[in-house]
Amino acid sequence: MDYLPVEVIGNILSRLGAARDVVVASATCRKWREAWRHHLHALTFNSNDWPAYLDLSTSKLEIIITQTIFQTNGLQCLSIIMDDVDEFSAAPVIAWLMYTRETLRQLHYNVRTTPNINILEKCSRQKLEVLTLAHNTITGVEPTYQKFPCLRNLSLSYVSISALDLSLLLTACPKIEVLTLVSLDVVMSDPLATMELSSNSLKEVYVEAISLDKFILEADSIEKLHLKDCTLEVFELVGKGTLKLLRIDDVSVIHLDIGESAENLEVVDVSNFTIMWAKFHHMISKSSILKRLRLWGVVFDDEDEVVDIETISSCFPMLSHLSLSYDLKEAALQYGFQGLFQLENVVVLSLGWTVISDLFSHWVEGFMERCPSLRKLVIYGIVSEAKTHEECHTLAKFSSCMVKLGRKYPNVEIQFEYE
Repeated sequence: MDYLPVEVIGNILSRLGAARDVVVASATCRKWREAWRHHLHALTFNSNDWPAYLDLSTSKLEIIITQTIFQTNGLQCLSIIMDDVDEFSAAPVIAWLMYTRETLRQLHYNVRTTPNINILEKCSRQKLEVLTLAHNTITGVEPTYQKFPCLRNLSLSYVSISALDLSLLLTACPKIEVLTLVSLDVVMSDPLATMELSSNSLKEVYVEAISLDKFILEADSIEKLHLKDCTLEVFELVGKGTLKLLRIDDVSVIHLDIGESAENLEVVDVSNFTIMWAKFHHMISKSSILKRLRLWGVVFDDEDEVVDIETISSCFPMLSHLSLSYDLKEAALQYGFQGLFQLENVVVLSLGWTVISDLFSHWVEGFMERCPSLRKLVIYGIVSEAKTHEECHTLAKFSSCMVKLGRKYPNVEIQFEYE
């Protein structure tokens, strides 16, 4: 260890991350203390890492953080995450940011302050590439002054911001590629809660726990879109066909439109969602290179609707992973497996039930007959604690059916996952 250059020791300390561990390790000798001061790149203060933070007074904690940061020179990644700590005074927080702003590449900041401070003002016009903000308020964005020329990843959680300011903030980030929005308190200036965001560089967008009347996202380069636990009347994506992954999880939306963005879709994952199958299928029908399709826990807007497996086979010839779980009706067998079609390239098939019935066995068998390349079948089911005699009988018949199918298709690995 004596022969290690101080730069290498600095890299070692940077990988430790947690401030307490870095301070303890740096006490090893004078060489390690030198590495801490001049070659430390990353420092993390997280109340979840060390419970003793919660036993300290706010002022004492402010002093410890200040002393630690001010003994470094050239921090590139700073994380201050204090979920369960009382509000800090604004003055020391401003001092931390001003001291490190010229060298920072990443800032992960979850600190409540009194009064609230303008993070954008302190960190703009520098080399910041990643900015994660939580439990803060953003007001009065000025894109002509508060520019983030290098920012590629922006994450806002439990942040209060107006729709206009968020739009302006994206304008101030010409190279942004990843945007994460979680539980935003969206301040609206008019009764219609509308958000319009536009970026030519965005590639990944994740939106969780947001309620809006209308959400319009214009992103010509977007590749991944994930909506989770949102309530939206209208969601529209305007793009140029670059979207590769669409994931919708527990979302309530009346009108969903991804426009011409479906041509290059490779993954569609929809769960806990009410759909009109014909309309939804039309939306993704041009995805001729689709490789993974998952419809899990979906509810059909029309009780008589079923997923047309033959249409899936013809529209998505490249499909290799198929996952389906919804309330089976007799029509699923009558209309789902008409014709002599086959799912030629499906190698992994996942099928699930919420209420087991005799239909399910026939449904599984129908799929296996039409998947000549199948290598793995995963059955997901819910088994209630209080089972009636009829439920036990149905489950027993299903188990017997699976045994027979296992013998009929020895090259297929069959797995069961029950809740």
